[in-house]
Amino acid sequence: MALTKNALLSAYRKMTEIRAFEDRLHEENATGDIPGFIHLYSGQEAIAVGVCENLNDTDYIGSTHRGHGHCIAKGCDLNGMMAEIFGKNDGLCHGKGGSMHIADLSVGMLGANAIVGGAPSLAIGAALSAKTLGNGGVAASFTGDGGSNQGTVFEAMNMAVVLELPIVFVIENNGFGEATGRDYAVGAPSIAGRAASFGMPSTTVDGTDFFEVYDATYEAVERARRGGGPSTIEATAHRWHGHFEGDAQLYRTADQVAELRKNQDPLMKFRAKVIGKKVTAKELDAIDAEARERVDVAVAKARAAEYPPQESLLSDVYVSY
Repeated sequence: MALTKNALLSAYRKMTEIRAFEDRLHEENATGDIPGFIHLYSGQEAIAVGVCENLNDTDYIGSTHRGHGHCIAKGCDLNGMMAEIFGKNDGLCHGKGGSMHIADLSVGMLGANAIVGGAPSLAIGAALSAKTLGNGGVAASFTGDGGSNQGTVFEAMNMAVVLELPIVFVIENNGFGEATGRDYAVGAPSIAGRAASFGMPSTTVDGTDFFEVYDATYEAVERARRGGGPSTIEATAHRWHGHFEGDAQLYRTADQVAELRKNQDPLMKFRAKVIGKKVTAKELDAIDAEARERVDVAVAKARAAEYPPQESLLSDVYVSY
């Protein structure tokens, strides 16, 4: 599908914000000031943005423990995200969720999820709600290749087909479930093919190519809005960092990672396809600089912010109906 110049700039802005955000967190985490684990999304930016550029604020997504990219792509505030990761009261969840549990329902972000394979079973609830209300809404869930083996994922896919729910299951195949290779852990030769066996359209795309992801998602989302039911998209890419910050990465070499950074950079692939056509290198360079500045501001605000007050320790634990 042909995109306007504004649409292209919007997509690039989100991808480069994700990259700048993750690059800075890689540095900040080394200071020891960030509580908990961090799982960086660098190298997979085109997947989150390619999917979410097809969604509205009223649509919902379910995320993973590697959720920063999904949050930014869906429109979560950078300042609120950074404050949350630093555990501060100004965070989107008042510092109680941290990196692996950022949520913002105002933009349809159901939350990052530390439960492997947990997003599909939540997202089908949002899809069922949209179908019941008849509001044309769509849900999307993100799951890794490791998480794709979970029984909850299979159950969610089956229920989505049976109930003809408006949902897109996005499988981010980044080659490793923690430190276990996909070829060893996933018995099926194709994750998309396995999803298709449930009775839904499924496809595999290059997860480092924004346009492949965008086009596949556009088709799946439009089908869902028309009442055509669920779809699965398997997007292949490789994360540039370890499973978590501090991972020794004994399962691959530094040369392999360097090769990924050189030849499988989603941002560079995007630039190569659009510069000289609808946008200029100068325009994209300016967006890069603006993204770094916004992240700098977010870090400064997060560091200056207050921690949650002690009296809030037991709030947000139970819901009263």
